[in-house]
Amino acid sequence: MSPSVYPATPPMLAIFCKVVDNFGDIGICWRLARQLWREHGARVTLWVDDLGSFRRIAPQIDVAAAAQQADGVLVRHWDGQDGVFTPDDVADIVIEFFAVDIPPGYVAAMAARTPRPVWFNLEGLSAESWVEGCHRLPSMHPRLKLTKHFFFPGFTAQTGGLLHEAGLDAQRAAFQADRGASGAFLSGLGVTADEMAALKVSLFCYPHAPVAALLAAWAEGPEPVTCLVPEGVAQEAVGAFLGAEARAGRSATRGALTLRVLPFVPQQDYDRLLWACDMNFVRGEDSFVRAQWAGRPFVWHIYPQEENLHHKKLRAFLDRYAAGLDALAGFSLGWNGAVAIASMPVAWQGLRAALPQLAIRAGEWEGEVLAHGDLATNLLEFARALRSGAENPV
Repeated sequence: MSPSVYPATPPMLAIFCKVVDNFGDIGICWRLARQLWREHGARVTLWVDDLGSFRRIAPQIDVAAAAQQADGVLVRHWDGQDGVFTPDDVADIVIEFFAVDIPPGYVAAMAARTPRPVWFNLEGLSAESWVEGCHRLPSMHPRLKLTKHFFFPGFTAQTGGLLHEAGLDAQRAAFQADRGASGAFLSGLGVTADEMAALKVSLFCYPHAPVAALLAAWAEGPEPVTCLVPEGVAQEAVGAFLGAEARAGRSATRGALTLRVLPFVPQQDYDRLLWACDMNFVRGEDSFVRAQWAGRPFVWHIYPQEENLHHKKLRAFLDRYAAGLDALAGFSLGWNGAVAIASMPVAWQGLRAALPQLAIRAGEWEGEVLAHGDLATNLLEFARALRSGAENPV
């Protein structure tokens, strides 16, 4: 456990998470909670409304338990607890993920606590420039003597950084350097030796992605491709390719493409899947960030928003990440429906030809982002500054 940036007594934290995007919300909060405990000694309570989705990425979770310990974290089922809380129930640092409304009784107890807790709204990830101006901004409660601060993850020194555990790079490097380790991992998921020898692509996307067109391009292409899809992803297109229900363990080969459906795996194994593949298609926020630590080329399927606001967010990221990488930028915009893909085979071949260049960019990008620190440490440093009374902590 690395030294904490907080005072000598480990802080108590409460994280409130409502699952909206199936796995992304709880995935982020779960990673944050474990890192705060493992690396900073924090005593963390994670309030979650959907334990079923939580269990998909953390099999040890008991969906029937009102409270349970998991990996050093106290997990509480957030099931309409709008009753009475006392100041003793309140943590030193309270984090609401993506502006969820935490129980009013808990907020009232926060106001009655001495000292009052540090209160954060941990926002969603965006590369848009306005984020830098809003990061760390205070917001006064309309009735109570409480101040909430906005905390934005991001890619620059003017944001909170990204979740990144200590030792993650060394673990990935050792795994990727050991062909036996990656082979044993993939074999455990049912991947055959022939499938490992092909170009390996993991596919995690939302249902509206043009998956059928991409599968057809791979099947009709000149190069063997192995596509690894978690169960429940792109079910219609995957099922049509298989000619059967898309269940874990099923696979089919058509032309140059072999498609294999994988079981949902714990977060640590999903990281290994990203490390073991030559390219990764990811979605939302959690898998998007993990793809950036995999050192592999990736394509991001962004969470859709009304009035196509997500296209603006996508372009903002591509402006930072893919400058001069036209094949990636064009394919990403087409994959997300921001532009039309005239020919998926042509678009894929352009992207495929750029993979060596994209691999280099992946390594450069990781160094650029990590130069600003990791989100968990940056958050605790800001909390410490607020607790010490610094007017404008930096």
